[in-house]
Amino acid sequence: MHALPASSFAARRTRVRDSLPSGGAILLPTNVEQHRNGDVHYPFRPDSDFFWLTGFDEPNAWALLRKDAPSYTLFVMPKDREKEIWTGLRAGVEGAADAYGADEAYPIEELETRLATLLADVDSLYYAVGRRPEADKVVHQVLAGLRRGRKPLKGPRGLLEPSTVLDNLRLIKTPDELELMRAGAAITAEAHAEAMAQVRPGMREYEIQALIEFIFRRNGAWGWAYPSIVGGGANACILHYRAGNAELKADTLMLIDAGAEIEGYATDVTRTSPISGRFSGPQRELYELCLQVQANACDYTKPGATLQGMHDEVVRGLTDGFIQLGLLQGSVDEAIETKAFRRYYMHRTSHWLGLDVHDVGRYQMADGPGQGDNRPLEPGMVLTIEPGIYVSPDDEQAPEAYRGIGIRIEDDVLVTAEGHENLTAATPKSVADIEALQA
Repeated sequence: MHALPASSFAARRTRVRDSLPSGGAILLPTNVEQHRNGDVHYPFRPDSDFFWLTGFDEPNAWALLRKDAPSYTLFVMPKDREKEIWTGLRAGVEGAADAYGADEAYPIEELETRLATLLADVDSLYYAVGRRPEADKVVHQVLAGLRRGRKPLKGPRGLLEPSTVLDNLRLIKTPDELELMRAGAAITAEAHAEAMAQVRPGMREYEIQALIEFIFRRNGAWGWAYPSIVGGGANACILHYRAGNAELKADTLMLIDAGAEIEGYATDVTRTSPISGRFSGPQRELYELCLQVQANACDYTKPGATLQGMHDEVVRGLTDGFIQLGLLQGSVDEAIETKAFRRYYMHRTSHWLGLDVHDVGRYQMADGPGQGDNRPLEPGMVLTIEPGIYVSPDDEQAPEAYRGIGIRIEDDVLVTAEGHENLTAATPKSVADIEALQA
């Protein structure tokens, strides 16, 4: 429904090959199925680097991309009629070439033998050691074989981190990637709006979770990009709370942090709404503080700005509000210097977004623009903006009216040449829009 064309993956491989040094190659295994219990496995999800490069979504496969011909080799599970009856059709060796553009493809059983030949004239091999111990054994065994014997073959001189090649390419999103992310944003907006419209006192958190994830799947998403957070009342003060069986009670707030995954691309959105349909006075005071700070952070987003600068602005805005509302005392500068603000805002404001929820890419530059400082934002980067306010129910320092209130407001924002585009702006977040939706 939302799949990228094969030409998109071919273009990525060309960009990676162009980034490799002479005699270089990159070797990527995907994930294998993981055991859950008994004879049941967890739902399979391909490795993000592997999938970004290949578009191949079956388990137990490897990709080798070389600077020199044959440049693109896939090792995959072969066709097997008996096994396919139980687990579904496989692309097989033929499909790996015909549908996924491999220059050559082989059964996974031939991996070690073929790699020994394919890596013999490779000088620099990019392979992530430690990510998958079972795959490491295969690579080390192949390299050891190349280095021993009466006439040892040349082989790679060492292993390099593939993130040095892939991360910057993945960080700057292409137009076709952005179309997928916009599709995910639209589905996620529908799910959040429906959850806010349908919630009633007495419902359980898992009912809202089920509604959200039903809408994800109904619209063609793979499912959720991360386990959905649905926290009612004080549960919203637990940052990574998972939707449970707690009752959603009248006159409290519901925090939903949930996003659809479209062809591997994550959406990450948080909204907070009143379960009874209207914000109380104290709830509204905290909510509008968070909303204004979040809006200012969105306006801050443009080429040349930094995530650290954004975070500093958010901290200052929230801290000033905390003092005005009586949550903190003293001056804004003192509260920031002593980190007193962390009592109510203890996480960062932003992270990269893409095939991973916390996507790849350095936040600080080792050289070039921003050297020794924070990385300047560039067009094509997608990031979250998610300030929050969390007042523990047992915080005796806080005014009683604010205790047990947890609020987070999060959008997914694209950096553009002119400034930014809020990909998730259609998800209701003003007090008026939320209350009208719930009326």
